Amino acid sequence: MLKMKNSILKITAIFGLTTVLLNSCGGPKDNPPLVYFPDMYFPVAYDPLMKAKDAYSDHENDVPAFASRDGQTGLSPVEGTVPQNKDGIVSEETLPKNVDEYNAGYDAAKTITTSPLKPENLEKDLARGKILFDHTCSACHGTGGDGQGPIVKSGAYAGVPNYADRDITIGSIHYVLTNGRNAMGSYAGQLNVGDRWRVALYVYNTFKAPTAGNAATAAPATATTATPATTEKTSSAATATEAKTNAK
Repeated sequence: MLKMKNSILKITAIFGLTTVLLNSCGGPKDNPPLVYFPDMYFPVAYDPLMKAKDAYSDHENDVPAFASRDGQTGLSPVEGTVPQNKDGIVSEETLPKNVDEYNAGYDAAKTITTSPLKPENLEKDLARGKILFDHTCSACHGTGGDGQGPIVKSGAYAGVPNYADRDITIGSIHYVLTNGRNAMGSYAGQLNVGDRWRVALYVYNTFKAPTAGNAATAAPATATTATPATTEKTSSAATATEAKTNAK
């Protein structure tokens, strides 16, 4: 009987202790009574063009880097890091939401025949555009821009066009790189806005502009004037033919 009582007391003590421990460790997790680092639980986004404020205190934000710029949080890239838009070109603020917006944007981009990059850097921009194209685009489009990259040749993918056969401009190429087209997705995540213009410059100047130039000069090239030697050979052949005819 005594042993049974001791067992009951032990069991009761264990349950009681467990209940106390559970109650002390539990609680409303969604709304903790005390948060040591509120900005980690409830982050507040900074607007880079507005004065930075401490969301959890009434005092002014006195971080030296912010205070020296009247509280603005938009700082220049740290030396040695890679800036996202070192060319200073305004990127597209809104992406097309539907087919009509996309087509309207593509048609507008097609009228753009120059890039916003500095003309004096054209040679450097074309050189970088080639590097980026070879690394990023040639797997499908081919290093010759003929749509015969290694992925296409392997049979894994088809339908990649030849640039020379397409009605494209520098603006339309950049638009497709930014927003994608048909089976091609956007490359805005892989290339910043300046580099997209460099690839567009390279593609147009390398694969499209020479073809357009040749087409424009094709007719005059075929209408060359006969040389005296050619005229003499033609006259001799005509005389020989006439002699054979008279002999018959």
